[in-house]
Amino acid sequence: MGTGSVRVDGNALLLGEGVQIRFIRTLRLPERGTHSLPPGLGEFPLRRVEDYPDTVPPEWLAKGGVMLPVYLREAMWLSFGGTREPAALQVGVGKVCAVSGKRWTGRLARGPQNYLVLPRQPWLDGINSGEGTVRQFVAVPLGLGATVEGQVTGEETTGGVQLQAFPLGPVALAEWRRAELARITPPTPGGAVPYGAPQPPGGFGGPVPAPMPAPMMAPQSMAPGSAPRRGAAPRPAAPAMGLGVGGSMHQEVYRDERPLSDWSEEPAARVFVHLVTPPEWRRITGEAAPPSPVDRAAYTKAGLPWFDYYDESATDLAPADTLSQVKPVGEWLGDDHAPWVDPAPGQVKPLGNAPRPGKPVQDGDW
Repeated sequence: MGTGSVRVDGNALLLGEGVQIRFIRTLRLPERGTHSLPPGLGEFPLRRVEDYPDTVPPEWLAKGGVMLPVYLREAMWLSFGGTREPAALQVGVGKVCAVSGKRWTGRLARGPQNYLVLPRQPWLDGINSGEGTVRQFVAVPLGLGATVEGQVTGEETTGGVQLQAFPLGPVALAEWRRAELARITPPTPGGAVPYGAPQPPGGFGGPVPAPMPAPMMAPQSMAPGSAPRRGAAPRPAAPAMGLGVGGSMHQEVYRDERPLSDWSEEPAARVFVHLVTPPEWRRITGEAAPPSPVDRAAYTKAGLPWFDYYDESATDLAPADTLSQVKPVGEWLGDDHAPWVDPAPGQVKPLGNAPRPGKPVQDGDW
């Protein structure tokens, strides 16, 4: 059952006291070659499962959490901008760890590391599958064997995305806060740090990178849907969606430089994220899903930016052997025939080194 506070603030998930996560729509990469970081094209809308008790499947109510609409083969990345204090974040795709490739345990581990270190890790675009690279998260239905879950475990029973955040333990957190105050506060003539000095967002010696700006795209028209009448019909089982992989991109998954004992043994919060097809999203919520993603060739031809991120003070984790063997969804669903245009020179942009708002989210058994 639930271990702590999860809240929804707009389209952001707030886990515990300081972890903030957004799900970002993006361009799907070609499955051949290694590419720069694709742009953000806006946030996926989030809704609490508990707000739709008469239209979501009963098993979703049992798991609790949130849901978002995603198209077949649509790509996404997770943004952690706005995370205030150090946290160890576990990311599961069908309860397979996206960092280590091991089955979900709910406990932090090393050898291999099974979590991300926030806020040092500004985002995650896919599974840790190569030296300095990840393979892009791409949505696919369960039952075809194309998901990471299906390829790693041989079963497709869970789907969705699982998130769990661990804070620093009391001693390590107090030390980090003292170091942050000393770093950002000019010393008084006597050398003391003024009492009550404000604490900035960020950590590990620097500010948190802001989420990538989303370019303005012309929305495609969709027929409006009317809200379903509560209790009007039996609830059908919703088509289950999970995450497979697409193309490879340059992105490091950073090694934790702290001893494992610095982290709390118990998570501050966890949440199950259900992935919903656009027709099911309309049936459940009465809302139209966002328009289908923009064509990547048109995006590149328009001169809009791609990105490259580097942190010279961080160390990349070794790729997970299990995840390096995961095949892209094109080998299951057919080749991707969408045109590809390489970014022009100068089009790839280098990126360098409060009260809790929103509604609480109910957790369940998963």
